[in-house]
Amino acid sequence: MPKIVDHDQRRREIVEVTWKFIAREGIEKLNLRDLAAAAGYANGALKPYFPTRDALLVATFNFVADATNQRIKQNAAGMQGLEAIAAFAREVLPLDELRRNEARIAVHFWHLALGDPKLAVVNASTMDQWRSMLDGWLEQIFPAADARTLMARDALINFLLGAQASSVLDAEVNTAVLLEEQLKYQLDLLDSFAR
Repeated sequence: MPKIVDHDQRRREIVEVTWKFIAREGIEKLNLRDLAAAAGYANGALKPYFPTRDALLVATFNFVADATNQRIKQNAAGMQGLEAIAAFAREVLPLDELRRNEARIAVHFWHLALGDPKLAVVNASTMDQWRSMLDGWLEQIFPAADARTLMARDALINFLLGAQASSVLDAEVNTAVLLEEQLKYQLDLLDSFAR
């Protein structure tokens, strides 16, 4: 009797191995043959799940973005305004090894997305989700949203994305302690702007 395979579970397993591989080795070394071996599958076994390297990269980036978004929802649950924004930011900032690895995935993915509009759309979708979340919390701080509110939101997102890149490229200067201090500075600016 043939073995029944849970295809969704198998896809998740492959993506989990992929993001760990990229975080450890970099995206340049990623090929489906080596990845199949790292996942414990025969060469060619990934093709039914991810027919191309790009399909696997999209799934991996989405996996990391979804994991971040789930943590945001969990840790910001019941919070409002500035407190929720702080919880959101701490899940994006590379404050520990997990989030530093997620930042590595993001930075690698951005590099590829620069030259591939299909990959850029995937990143844009995540940014739209983040803007939507922040808009809700910012409305609690600024009841009459205007162009300055949108500027504050986008400045915060740019700070977070820059922190991800800086933590990967210049980790000694961008420690968790210093990133927390930078976040406090950003939140203090937002708070003073709200008054």
